Amino acid sequence: MESVLAITRALADENRVRALLVLDGRELCVCQLIEFLELAPSTVSKHMTILRQARLIDGRKKGRWMNYRLAGKHASPAVTEAIAWLRRSLSDDPAARRDARRIEKILKTGREVLCTRQSARRKPCPIGITAA
Repeated sequence: MESVLAITRALADENRVRALLVLDGRELCVCQLIEFLELAPSTVSKHMTILRQARLIDGRKKGRWMNYRLAGKHASPAVTEAIAWLRRSLSDDPAARRDARRIEKILKTGREVLCTRQSARRKPCPIGITAA
């Protein structure tokens, strides 16, 4: 029962559902997800942690990049069914279609450019301490 509850909790947030939908059929770097969701890196990381804990996504680190994709062939039936339900339920949703177009534009931008852009947006710490 706990796995089903973790899945339902993970799906209870619009940003997590949006992230799941754009991960369909592709792997994305966290910088691409930050750009897509237009949220702070720490917020995106928290959302991705919740999705990972529910086993809806897999993550892997490659160099400095953290990459995410939908759970693979070893996913539980509950995860597989939840993802299939999302696809069916939102296949004609206008917001989901807008998101699909938006992620395609983001994918045309290199990761280095996204990281530089995102770093420039962050405000420096007022007492001169840099965030890790």
